Amino acid sequence: MDTEGAVGGRETPARRRGQGELEAQVLSVLGEATEPVTAAWVLQRIGSGLSYSTVITILTRLHAKQAVTRTGPKRPVLWQPVANEAGLAALRMRRLLDKQSDRDAVLSSFVSVLSADDEELLRSLLAESGPGAPGAPTDRPEG
Repeated sequence: MDTEGAVGGRETPARRRGQGELEAQVLSVLGEATEPVTAAWVLQRIGSGLSYSTVITILTRLHAKQAVTRTGPKRPVLWQPVANEAGLAALRMRRLLDKQSDRDAVLSSFVSVLSADDEELLRSLLAESGPGAPGAPTDRPEG
């Protein structure tokens, strides 16, 4: 039984991690590396009682989400981040958007629920990217 400790002679259940918390921890640790690293290296720095297979599972999921890269079939497999935690969130948002049939409606709804500060930040970021910049919006006719 996985426990965090005993309280009054009783064992207390381990706190369940939030969705994406382990992925964020792994990405954070990978972000500290100056070169591609092994899963064992990641495990050593995370600690917190995780198993090696759990770290491999997390790395494999991050790889499927294109948040990390891995070396080919040679051993040991080395892992490297493509995206940090913010980048991973952006990848998730992009995948969700790609699944929608009415992108305009989704983006419009998203912008309508932003705070004034977030909306201003988004406008600023779009202006900085400018026309022709990678990922910049293309000119489309109104209507």
